[in-house]
Order: sequence, then structure tokens, then C-alpha cells
Amino acid sequence: MILHLSDLHFGTENKDCMEAIRQFCQTHQPEAVVVSGDLTQRAKYIEFLHCKKFLDSLETPYLTVPGNHDISLFDLWNRVFKPFTRYRLFFGNTDSVFDTEHFYLIGLNSIRRRYHTRGHISMEQIQWVSNRLAEAPADKLKIVVTHQPFYVDSQHAHAVKDCPVQGRIALESWSKNGLFALLHGHLHQSAVYDLNYIYQLNAMHPVLEIHAGTAISYRLHHGFGNSFNVIQNDGTVQYYYFDDRTKRFRTNVLDEL
Repeated sequence: MILHLSDLHFGTENKDCMEAIRQFCQTHQPEAVVVSGDLTQRAKYIEFLHCKKFLDSLETPYLTVPGNHDISLFDLWNRVFKPFTRYRLFFGNTDSVFDTEHFYLIGLNSIRRRYHTRGHISMEQIQWVSNRLAEAPADKLKIVVTHQPFYVDSQHAHAVKDCPVQGRIALESWSKNGLFALLHGHLHQSAVYDLNYIYQLNAMHPVLEIHAGTAISYRLHHGFGNSFNVIQNDGTVQYYYFDDRTKRFRTNVLDEL
């Protein structure tokens, strides 16, 4: 199983949620932790440092990608000329591959200065991911991680404006190479969709779109509480929500395919 966290927004963290995630990792021993962006609130050095210490404290291998909050909003010089310097200092490359016993994980940076909220996937990234998916072991679930979702329900306030430019082109390529799921954050709301059905990709299998809520931040949206997802080895997706009474995360099954 892998633990899917998102939108940590260090600088606004809830310490009870942090401790509950540590306890979850100790109890369940996930193969990896995946964090789909917005590690920090304002891309400050101290926020990245605290995030790094927290993820290291889970004693579990992890993969991260940057979110739109992980490049400076107010420091225009850094935003224009060195947007990912602090991210790379603590977490390395913004695009990466991580292989576990049951999962093949590809982290992809969808953040751009010009598309701060919406995001963008380049043609080079699309080809790079397609090549990685084609090379991945056939017996592992192939997963791509980005911050922005590739689909948002039309009833959502953000809808299309928060889906990355060229995302549909990326899906058409990746679905031909065995993509099982995309993991995202950004909207602070959990959901699961089948993009193969929604976009008529003509893949021979479901292509899941898996959204995660905010795991530890008190910046809660639309009445949704703190939560995270778990993806089991058989592809089952489970939703865990934070119970203020017990100070633990409890589960509901989101989807089974």
C-alpha cells in the first residue's frame, strides 16, 4: 500500500494530524508516502525545513512534487529566476521516478510561473513519462503524481481552470502505456473518477483520477476536514478522515475497481 498525502501547507500545520500520520505509518508500514504538492504555505525556507523533518520522521520512503504554493508568491525575483531553488534544496529534482514492490511512481512538476494556479505539462514531460511507463514492470501499478488535477467535476467552483494545459494530450499518450492512476491535490477535496470513461481514452482498463484532501493544514475548504488516501496493492482506494475526538484518522472506502 501507499499513503497519499497532499496540501500539507507547512506554516499552517495541525500538530494533532501530524502525530496521527506518524502513528498510521508505524502501524501500517506503507511501501511509500506520496505527497502531491503544496508542501508549504509561502515557500519559505523554514516551512520547507519543517516539512522535510516531518516526512523524514515517518521513517518511510517518500516521493514529493511541488505545488503552486511551493514557489514564491511575493518574492518576485525568486519567482521569476529561481522558482524551485528552495524546493530542490530539500527535495531534489522536481520530476522523479520511485519504484516499490507493488507500485511504479512517477512524480511530475506541473507548476509554471505563467500558470500559477492551473499548471502546465510540456511535450517533453509527456514523452518522458510515456517512456518511463513503457519501461515499467508490467506487474506493478503505474501511477503519475502531479499537483493539479486532470479532471474537475463541472459543479466544482474551480472546474477547468485548475486542470493543467496539455493534460488531455498527456492522458491520451499515457493511457496507451498502462497508466493505472493519477494522484493529485490542489482542491483540498477527496474524489475518485475514471478518466478512461470520462474522456473516452479507449484504454483497456480504468485510468483513475485520485484527488486527496489536505492532510494536516488548518486551511480547510468547503467544509471538508483533514484527510488522506491509501491505495492498496490491488488498486483499491481508501479515504481516511481525521477524527477530532480520537485524534486519529479513520477510513471509508472511496472506490473499488
